[in-house]
Amino acid sequence: MCGGMERGDGPVYDLVIIGGGINGTGIARDAAGRGLSVVLVEMGDLAGATSSASSKLIHGGLRSLEHRQFRLVREALAEREVLLHTAPHLVRPLMFYMPHVPAVRPAWTIRAGLFLYDHLARRSKLPCSQSLDLAHHQAGAVLTAAARGFAYADCYGDDARLVLANAMDAARLGAVILTRTRCSALTPGGPDGDRGPPVWAVTVTDGLTGCLRRLWGRVVINTAGPWARAVHDLAAAPATPTPEMCLVKGSHIVVPRLYEGEHAYILQNDDRRVVFVIPYEGSFSLIGTTDIPYHGDPSTVTAAAAEIDYLCAALNRYFRVPLTRERVLWSYAGVRPLFDDGAQDPSQIRRDHVLIHQGNWKEGTPVLVSVFGGTITTYRRLAEAVLARLADVFPSLKPPWTAQAVLPGGDLGPEGLEGWLKESHGRWPWVSHTLLRRYGRSYGSRTALVIGDGTAPFRSWIRLRWWLARSRGGIPHHARIRPFGRRYLVAPQQTWPAFVCDGTRCPGERPGASWFDAGAVGTGADALHARRLRAGCAARP
Repeated sequence: MCGGMERGDGPVYDLVIIGGGINGTGIARDAAGRGLSVVLVEMGDLAGATSSASSKLIHGGLRSLEHRQFRLVREALAEREVLLHTAPHLVRPLMFYMPHVPAVRPAWTIRAGLFLYDHLARRSKLPCSQSLDLAHHQAGAVLTAAARGFAYADCYGDDARLVLANAMDAARLGAVILTRTRCSALTPGGPDGDRGPPVWAVTVTDGLTGCLRRLWGRVVINTAGPWARAVHDLAAAPATPTPEMCLVKGSHIVVPRLYEGEHAYILQNDDRRVVFVIPYEGSFSLIGTTDIPYHGDPSTVTAAAAEIDYLCAALNRYFRVPLTRERVLWSYAGVRPLFDDGAQDPSQIRRDHVLIHQGNWKEGTPVLVSVFGGTITTYRRLAEAVLARLADVFPSLKPPWTAQAVLPGGDLGPEGLEGWLKESHGRWPWVSHTLLRRYGRSYGSRTALVIGDGTAPFRSWIRLRWWLARSRGGIPHHARIRPFGRRYLVAPQQTWPAFVCDGTRCPGERPGASWFDAGAVGTGADALHARRLRAGCAARP
């Protein structure tokens, strides 16, 4: 129970960051590494909105060249190289093939764009673009009547894990990360009437208990993504101009794998947009994205039927085997919070970030910096730009440092992920090739913390997942498995924040929660079922 506002007489943080997406966690990591005290508040989960609903690409933005956004493309291409070095477990090269359609873009335009794409920034790990005859190339086998085409290299990136890696490193450097914590008010004023330097009083609400808490910060950084306008308005003075933000929805669909190989396609659509077809999680293909103006609640955004049909139609113009809506296994959508530059076509709105600075430290008013726009590829440069804006507030701020600093799990050695996998197969020979690669691409060198010494409990955990998949059709939707000694608890994910478990009993009513004995896992379904341990409140799984 909550008895009202907690006093909040704690420290005055240098930065209070609102929003736990890629921009917020990137700023938190950079700032903590420069010696600032940081607290980040996120109303849901880290990467719970836009930052996990991207096309999973780390790229320069080839189409941005058509809109003459050369600086943005150059910056993104340079950051692509940085991420290949600092997060090799999360970012990997990906070859793209583009069938040529003269009616959409002439060949010389594409060649010129690819030449700029190759040379706008230094490139050390990716090959140059090239023209090719798709009729005699393996990439053209699944395409209809494709003769001429182009190939170029970009990168695949695990967007959500990239956010988590930044948050983990920020926490390691001293930042406080508070999830399920919503900012509900921003007011100037120090604790207990403090007449010192100007600070913000940030009122936050605990999403689990409903309790209110007050945090103090010298500077507030608004990286709330689609909710950035609402957070900005919490602190805006009556005479302060309110920035305009344009929400653009991008939807994707996931279908059974459409072709063999680890390459991707970029398809030119009749409306001059492009649609990507990307290998996804081994057995699937990811297709996207759309650009639709959005005016609803960002927390409830979904892919509309018309968008799914649009993506299917875009693919069917090129692929031999037609794709229908019935083959779509899953769809997801995200909302891009872009600064409204007046462009009529959502595809032409600038993707570059815009920083809105409010307040003046020297004049005695606390500083708020709101971030609009930006891309997942350039998040690190955005963090540097934000901290550069705060030089007058923190004159002794340390210099930038993240360009060469490897993210957690990224220290894979000189041979990268493939070399690490070879070494790891010798270390854990009983872990399947597929599972170890999946761990390597999520946790990198930190996989050892997941597997440990490879003793029976972890092996039982793998067998438990296998048994659930085989005998029960898989782990229940939105469920998690957690070890407690030699026992495992399978429970709905939404109940985890409230779970208080000592490994022997589960207090309170938790429908769907079941105990499994590690010693029984893998000894056959009947034995496992007979030896399963269940809390008194647990339902039959």
